[in-house]
Amino acid sequence: MSAAPRPPASPPLSPPVQPSSRPSLTERRKAETEREIARHAAELFSERGAAGVTAEGIAQAAGVSLRTFYRYFRTKEEAVAPLLTGGVRQWLAELAAAPGGLAVETALERTVRAALTPGGPHAAARAEALLSTRGLLRTVPGDPALRSVWLRVHAETEEALVPVLTRLAREGTDPLDLRLMAAAANTAMRVAMETWAADEVTPDDPERGPAALAVRCLRGLTAGLRAPRAQEDPTARPPKP
Repeated sequence: MSAAPRPPASPPLSPPVQPSSRPSLTERRKAETEREIARHAAELFSERGAAGVTAEGIAQAAGVSLRTFYRYFRTKEEAVAPLLTGGVRQWLAELAAAPGGLAVETALERTVRAALTPGGPHAAARAEALLSTRGLLRTVPGDPALRSVWLRVHAETEEALVPVLTRLAREGTDPLDLRLMAAAANTAMRVAMETWAADEVTPDDPERGPAALAVRCLRGLTAGLRAPRAQEDPTARPPKP
């Protein structure tokens, strides 16, 4: 009897869209299972290092069968992708929902700060996700397969950023300016997270936390760029003379 086919690599990130209906119960359960496996995978990689982790060990920790694990992921390293992409998807969604007329660089800075600050009604969950990511990133440099997943997520993030920024920018904006802004924002997030992961400060540290570092990186990387101009907000009142 032939083995069950392995699933394809994790689907690439896509620009956020407004869903016409709520995800089905099956889709929600699938996403929850992926997140649960990813959380346990990150914990094991952080505690044991890549060499000490197996797909069997991740499946056991997550309370699923090995067969179920391989229905979702092709390799043990792929299992961490949902942890890494979860925050990215939230960031893209918040950026896409930025109000019209807000300068592109301002929208980027606000959403970068919001994505990496453990505040709001889901503060505890965000803080936990950031700390799990930090533990994982400390393992990434020593394992080419994990680093490949980390870099792939960021390559896909950059591609997904371009159409989001295109919708925010004024019509006729040079596509090269949009690509440069997407590259700068994506790199700012990556460098900030890697820098913070090597430190011991808390996620909400006002100077060396991931949000503060990301804003600092974003400003530095975009300082020499011709920032794309934002769409005008038709509901905005004209300034008083």
